[in-house]
Parts: sequence; C-alpha cells; structure tokens
Amino acid sequence: MTEACQLADGAQPVILDVDRLCKHYPVFSRGLFRRQIDTVKACDDISFSVARGETLGIVGESGSGKTTLGRALLRATRPSSGHVWYYPEQRDAGVTTPAAAERVDLAQLDDAALLPLRREIQMIFQDPFASLNPRWTVQQIIAEPLAIHGLARGQEREDRVVAMMKRVGLRPEYRTRYPHAFSGGQRQRIGIARALILRPRLVVADEAVSALDVSVQAQVINLLADLQAEFGLTYLFIAHDLSVVRHICDRVAVLRHGKLIELAETERLFEAPEHEYTRGLLDAVLQPDPSLYR
Repeated sequence: MTEACQLADGAQPVILDVDRLCKHYPVFSRGLFRRQIDTVKACDDISFSVARGETLGIVGESGSGKTTLGRALLRATRPSSGHVWYYPEQRDAGVTTPAAAERVDLAQLDDAALLPLRREIQMIFQDPFASLNPRWTVQQIIAEPLAIHGLARGQEREDRVVAMMKRVGLRPEYRTRYPHAFSGGQRQRIGIARALILRPRLVVADEAVSALDVSVQAQVINLLADLQAEFGLTYLFIAHDLSVVRHICDRVAVLRHGKLIELAETERLFEAPEHEYTRGLLDAVLQPDPSLYR
C-alpha cells in the first residue's frame, strides 16, 4: 500500500486499494482528417484505500470526475492507467471467508476473469427510473443478477427476491408490477434490492439519493445504514450534498478537475478543511438558520 493510501485508523483490513488511477479521454478535431488535439483528464493520478465496512464519501462539483471514478473502480469503463487492487473473498463449499493475502487488479482483468467478482462489487445508480428496465417487472429486475450468475432457480429464486423486497421496505405482492407504478423512493429501493441480491461486499452508490425528495432521502439513507450493519457492506458514496455525506460517511475524499485534493475523516474535514477548494464547498452549504441570510 502506498503512503497516499494509508487508512485513517488502520483497524480494519483493506478491501480496495487504488493506486495512481487515471482515466483520460482523447479529444479529436472535426473534419475528414481527424487528429487528437487535446486530452480530458477525467481522473488523474488518484490514490486511496478503503477499509472493509467503512463508508468513503467522494465529493466535488459537477464535472470533477466522481462518477468516472466510480465507473472505473467497477470496471464499467477501463482505466487508462493505474491499479485498482481488490481483496476478494474465498468461496469454498458454500463458506465465504476473506482472502488473507491474494489481491487482484480490477483495472487489468479481462471480462471472463472479472465476471465472478461482479458478485462482490455492485452499484446503485443515480436515476432510479432510468436504471430500471421499464418493460420488466420488479421480480425480473431484482432476479436478473441471480440469472446472470446462475444462482438460485425457480421457487428458490422467487423466495430470495421476496425476502430482499421485504428487507428494503417493498411489499412482495408488488413484484409483478412495472417500474412506472412506483414512486421515486420505491424505485430506488428496487435498485438497492437488485444491487444487494447477490450479497456483495463493496457497493458504489452514485448520487443514490440526489433525485429524491428530502424526506425520502432520509428514509433511503437510514435504509443504507441498516443494510450496511446487517450485511457488513463497504460503501463508496458519491454525492454532492455535503450534509448527506456528513451524516453517513466515515471519511471523505474531495475531487477537483479529476484530482484527489483532500482525504480526511469526516468530522475533521468539516471542522478543519485544509484545501481552499474544500473550504469553498463547505461555505456553499446552506445552514438551517434563517438569521444568516437576512
């Protein structure tokens, strides 16, 4: 582990170790003879570690590279360079135990080698409607990961879907309905159920509550916290709402123009930010005191 990746307390073993990760996009000129004229550095030389069971917040303004970073960690997009060291679990005869020393570089794996690890790494998307297939029922949507990985069939698969729907606060009798019949908060619960049906270890939540009403946000955040405690989940929580980040995250990473400029424990970052950009983000947060805005 690099010096830049040291954990805040070192109490928990590392589940993810990101080392100098870059994702660059070439920019080409127009016309018949296209040539590269520039490079957009969406993520540039980013390093950090994530401990098992913690919630790491990733914040920054729009265009800072938050979503690109999350997609690169999941290998939804292939990084340009760098390493994403992941410490998988060993699965033997139905018993799951953390691997003691072996690690894999998600940035370098081919699709065939990456597929088994998809069971351990899942994503909750920002838009709870666009991320759901409108032609599929809730039963089909939540069961899709089980079908892809060949897990559970027939009645067993349906039972697992029903159990997960109950756990995320959805009524099982609604499993034959389609996404348009649900509210935004209910759709996000469907997305959460789909992400957790495989019992993953690492979940990337990309603006998971930003499209929801404030009251619904609180419900979903509390649900995520309860599920983390129950299943031992590790979260990468991508957000721009710093009040939500302060409530749910153990540490916070601040991105600006694709670079990691500050990484600290949540309370220390909010009370004594070191970087001027971080102080600007905190100053932009509205305070629940009307007298401050007279």
